[in-house]
Amino acid sequence: MGAVDCAVAGIVIAPLTLVSYDMGLYLGLRGFVAAIMGGLVNPAGAVVGALLLAVLENLAAGLFRAAYKETVAFVVLFLILFFRPHGIFGGGPRGGL
Repeated sequence: MGAVDCAVAGIVIAPLTLVSYDMGLYLGLRGFVAAIMGGLVNPAGAVVGALLLAVLENLAAGLFRAAYKETVAFVVLFLILFFRPHGIFGGGPRGGL
């Protein structure tokens, strides 16, 4: 039922906006970065990661040019993967394979 609702919403909104093949790319990137920040197995951590990412993006837009707001997600992704690859709330590396 939820998929039907989303399909109807997409059909209704498509004539009102400019639709392109890559319009969800940046939204998908934000969701991926939020999930990585919180740890992939921790839904509450993903929510906290999303809020933290939103705050960082808006801070960057206020401090720098608004055009740099989109690059913050990439920078945060690289920093998280470099320093904390298991996420902020994810458990550390475990023994075994």
